[in-house]
Amino acid sequence: MKQLIIFLLIIIVGLIGYGKYNQYKRYNSPEINYKTNKNLDKEYHNQELVLNYYEAIENLDSYTMLQWTANDIDVRTPEDDDIETKSAVEIYAKKLAKINYYEAILENSLKLKNNGLSNTEIKFLEENGIDLKTYQRRANFETIYCLFDTKVNLYKGEKDAIIYEVQKRLKELGYNLQIDGVYRIETLNAIKTFEEKNDLLADGFIDQLMLEMLFK
Repeated sequence: MKQLIIFLLIIIVGLIGYGKYNQYKRYNSPEINYKTNKNLDKEYHNQELVLNYYEAIENLDSYTMLQWTANDIDVRTPEDDDIETKSAVEIYAKKLAKINYYEAILENSLKLKNNGLSNTEIKFLEENGIDLKTYQRRANFETIYCLFDTKVNLYKGEKDAIIYEVQKRLKELGYNLQIDGVYRIETLNAIKTFEEKNDLLADGFIDQLMLEMLFK
């Protein structure tokens, strides 16, 4: 009789202990808060996206805690493969994917800023698939190229707007010549040198290929 009572007491103590353990486990979960080691641009030009990023993290953490406390499921490292667990893990993966999406944008933005781009330039790049400086350079070339008439033969002593623009660009690149729009020998020689450096036919004349290389 005495042994039976002791046995029952052991069972009761075990059940109480197990209940206390589950209660402790429920309210003392492991560290579930999401953390990243990526360098992110918190001053991103679209602050709504930054806010959405933080909300996505809060949403993920809340979901992870809920699954742990309510269903005893650690969605990060599940121990079971039942339907409930699989469903919870799938939802967790989708929430995590959204965070990774935001992080990819913010990480790339910071890299671009480290390369000298501003928020305005980054926004332009994202919207147009080309950086602002390249776009402006191409637009400038198109404007200048409109001045070039293939039917007009430019020769020594000729004065033309396209010659003026070519002289300005050569001057920017370090060539020593007068900027007056006149096709003098110094302009011809500067063009020749430029063409030689860029593996073009060094004839000193202005043509489409030379202009594209000069203003690219």
